[in-house]
Amino acid sequence: MSSAAADQVSSDDLPTGSGAGQNASFAVVLAEDHRIVREGTRQLLEQDPSIRVVGEASTGEEAVRLALDLKPSVMLVDIQLNGMNGIDVIRAVGRIAPQVRCVVLSAYDDYVYITEAFEAGACGYLLKTVSAAELVGAVSAAAAGATVTDERISKRLMERWRSKRPLVGRLTPRETDVLRLLVKGSSNKEIAHALGVGLRTVEGYVSNIFAKCGVRSRTEAVLFALSHNLATVPAAEADE
Repeated sequence: MSSAAADQVSSDDLPTGSGAGQNASFAVVLAEDHRIVREGTRQLLEQDPSIRVVGEASTGEEAVRLALDLKPSVMLVDIQLNGMNGIDVIRAVGRIAPQVRCVVLSAYDDYVYITEAFEAGACGYLLKTVSAAELVGAVSAAAAGATVTDERISKRLMERWRSKRPLVGRLTPRETDVLRLLVKGSSNKEIAHALGVGLRTVEGYVSNIFAKCGVRSRTEAVLFALSHNLATVPAAEADE
């Protein structure tokens, strides 16, 4: 099956950011090897006027090319693609077009796939069973800088971490605030500004969060927060 370009437009014409105002639109590329799934996903996304699907690819190689040429805000990537698989696509996009936020949209909820996707640089993992509203909300939140998962993926992550017996109950209110800002995609500098504290203070909070949650990276901390319902990313926040 050949890949399809959605709109014949120059990358210079595409809105790639989410901070241009409340009514700003952003570009999305779909990487999916089944044409009927691509068409259905496009229709669901374009119910929201802020989303423009500007490109489609059925192979991993073309997905990478479209990411480089079109520089969308978000790329929805299936794990199983012709040619390069979705994990390799995410890695490649992270190298050549790091501003593109990759979100997996897959039929697989295997923990190995989930962790490999996030380790490769994905900012979200959704199952194809999500509703239209959930899909639109997650894509919008990802474009705004958040890490997103759906309910089933959160449960899978919860099952994995349950045996670690983390000290979640011992997070201080300020550490919880920091964790929620991490989920929103805030940098340490942005967190320091939001909370009115110094950068070293934030680094201390983050270190404490890692220790108490039993994680080793910001990505793991974010996934832990989402899977334990310590933080959420309402779709409305992406439109502020």
